[in-house]
Amino acid sequence: MVVKNPKSCKNCSYITVEDVCPICGNKTSREWQGYVIIVDHTKSEIAKKMNINVNGKFALRVR
Repeated sequence: MVVKNPKSCKNCSYITVEDVCPICGNKTSREWQGYVIIVDHTKSEIAKKMNINVNGKFALRVR
């Protein structure tokens, strides 16, 4: 069983295992800290503050 380490997009902070972000197409980084899960981005105050327009898992800090 192979477990891939999650990466986070340097632009939109979306967490994925891919080398390129599926949302915005930018490069991803292995260096990120903390995460938030957005279930309903239309009603979420955190999503509004982070400028998130889709549901998913997002990093709080990306290097």
